[in-house]
Amino acid sequence: MNIKERAIAQAQRVLEIEAEAVVSLKEKIDDNFYEICELLKQCTGRIVVTGMGKSGHIGHKIAATLASTGTPSFFMHPAEASHGDLGMITKEDVVLALSNSGETDELIAIIPILIRQGTSVVSITGNDQSTLAKNSSFHLLAKVKEEACPLNLAPTSSTTAALALGDAIAVTLMEMRGFTSDDFARSHPGGKLGRRLLLRVQDIMAPYEEIAEVSEEHHLTDALLEMTKYPLGIIIVTDNEQTLKGVFSEGDLRRTLTNRTDIHELTMKECMTATPKYIHPAALAVDAANLMEEKRISALPVLDMQNKVLGVVTMHHLLQARVM
Repeated sequence: MNIKERAIAQAQRVLEIEAEAVVSLKEKIDDNFYEICELLKQCTGRIVVTGMGKSGHIGHKIAATLASTGTPSFFMHPAEASHGDLGMITKEDVVLALSNSGETDELIAIIPILIRQGTSVVSITGNDQSTLAKNSSFHLLAKVKEEACPLNLAPTSSTTAALALGDAIAVTLMEMRGFTSDDFARSHPGGKLGRRLLLRVQDIMAPYEEIAEVSEEHHLTDALLEMTKYPLGIIIVTDNEQTLKGVFSEGDLRRTLTNRTDIHELTMKECMTATPKYIHPAALAVDAANLMEEKRISALPVLDMQNKVLGVVTMHHLLQARVM
């Protein structure tokens, strides 16, 4: 086996070992796991995640996931805790402590103080007979058969297992709290994710006053002049009550020119799309994007609940708002 083959085989081995470590955790999801989630759900303070070294890095991620999915949480470095940061923790909080050995000195040092002040401690360790496990209110065992490190030394499988359990806790709490996509959006207002969850069609559409709008009796040639005034790539056909009757897009124009030699006498009723797709103003902009992509169209009329036209949203609007 050459160097390249050995490298590929080693990488595949790492993934196999870590995947096995995660799958083996399924048997730990039992009544004890549920009681831990119930404790965290009922917590009136915050979930304080703590851990040293690699466990600390995993703890940072777990705290961030909890906070972004509806469970107030932050990470506390255990070494700093002994030098004043314990003052951030109250008896209303719950401490989630991570240590593969369960014997991390910095964690063991602060456990008695937490117990005395009535703070519940949940630990995730690889040893259920460890000092940390035995002195916790609740314990989750994240024991792995072996580390993915070829020396069986560097935290690899064990940290992956702890991270997976943290994710399982966070997602279970989401379900127990009835956490919705709207709740998620409030925690993620920035970036593309926030825009996809928060932006509504009404926030980005062209209003009624800025669209090409004609009646069914209008001749196509006159309607095309209207279309040039409002370069949205679509003409909206309505009645006197502003109710949608149809649309005429650039695609409709191409089909009309292909099928008809003389367009001067054509009315909009004869060449429009009479049953167009549309969307409501309160719909998410991302839903408009999905609909346009699915139907391969570049613009949608925006209607109220009485089918009256309020405006038009186009692919350009979505791109400009960076929804796509």
